[in-house]
Amino acid sequence: MSGRWSLRRRLGLWLTLSVAALWLAAATVAGLVLQHEIDEVFDSALQEVAQRVLPLAYSELLAREDGAGAHHMPPVGPHREFITYVVRDAQGRVLLQSSDAEQMAIPAGLAPGFHTTPHLRTYTEAAVRGTVIVTTAEELDHRAAAVWRAVMALIWPLVALVPIALAGVWLTLRLTLKPVLAFRHAIAARGRGNLAPVPEQGLPEEMAPVAGAVNALMERLRGALEAERGFAANSAHELRTPIAAALAQTQRLVAELPEGPAQERARTIAGALRRLSRLSEKLLQLAKAEGAGLLAEAPVPLAPVLRHVIADLDRQTGRAEDIDLSIAAEGGPVSDLDPDAFAVLARNLIENALKHGAPDTPVQVRLTADRLDISNHGPVVPAERMAQLLRPFERGPTGAEGSGLGLAIAAAICRGAGLVLEIASPIPGETEGFSAVVRFTEPENLTAS
Repeated sequence: MSGRWSLRRRLGLWLTLSVAALWLAAATVAGLVLQHEIDEVFDSALQEVAQRVLPLAYSELLAREDGAGAHHMPPVGPHREFITYVVRDAQGRVLLQSSDAEQMAIPAGLAPGFHTTPHLRTYTEAAVRGTVIVTTAEELDHRAAAVWRAVMALIWPLVALVPIALAGVWLTLRLTLKPVLAFRHAIAARGRGNLAPVPEQGLPEEMAPVAGAVNALMERLRGALEAERGFAANSAHELRTPIAAALAQTQRLVAELPEGPAQERARTIAGALRRLSRLSEKLLQLAKAEGAGLLAEAPVPLAPVLRHVIADLDRQTGRAEDIDLSIAAEGGPVSDLDPDAFAVLARNLIENALKHGAPDTPVQVRLTADRLDISNHGPVVPAERMAQLLRPFERGPTGAEGSGLGLAIAAAICRGAGLVLEIASPIPGETEGFSAVVRFTEPENLTAS
């Protein structure tokens, strides 16, 4: 799997993270504003409680008997006091206090107004020339808890929002990028001899120039390839007739000349003409391999084609006994590779193995449901030369005659048909030899069905 992230995944992730970050930032700002507002509301409550308690406390003190001590105001019912108060005289003696005032330990000697201690927020109000002092108090933890609950009420929906936003963003991007994905698949489908223009319908405005550039590039590439293939094919085709005529005349000349240097020179010319004829045939095969028409309209079995190729080689060279053929019991692969293209592919690989293999060992030809494996014994090809063997006119360390086009033709057919060609030297599991493996893909129409 590729380490790159798709555009859909990147946009989906970043949009979801952006929404979550904006939500958190909004919750933070809302929390700060809420804290300021809560401080104002609770400060107002402290002040209002002090101002209401002060005249009531003064009346209570006047109604008491002399010498009465601190008086606790009992609660009306069981509840928790968030705001408590204490009434003191000028000397700091407690005259009156609410039921939970002792638990808060409200400090004495505070000047009138608001004060903040490490644990409390207080408000102090004095009356009767400073002889009656009322201090109201609230725990700071109560305020912090109120702010925290409010902020969490804003943050908790984010837990449900993130997967919902991610699903919504993913669905939106899927629908929005559907033309782009179709464009990508259309480009990926090009190859295997298909250089048709890519459809531009439905693409976003930003992608339309890309599609136009791709189509223009493929048009130039198609023109260049057609010109190159046309030149090779025409040259090879036009050379066939004069080469064949020259070879026939040379062979007649060999038959008519007496034994001697002249006849030997004629034989040399005939051999050169035969090599030139084979080279022109290989060039024509290479031109066809690099062109279109490598795929059949319907999948066909390849085993009969391989048997026909070997029978044809035997008729021309008489070397069928040098080929050890093995076809899987199920009958070999069924592929959408064109039978003629497979015949050219198999013939070049087998001819290459016969030509460069050890003369006293047979060429192994194995055809299974997913691969064609051809191997021959012989000297090991250096690793630095292996990749070069798939190029035209490149040859390994051998003294055998050849044009250096066999593997290049096979590689061109595999590239154009979407197959995989693997070459190795030595043969896997052995110490010498050369192997070529063609791996077949499942036909598209069989996959679709």
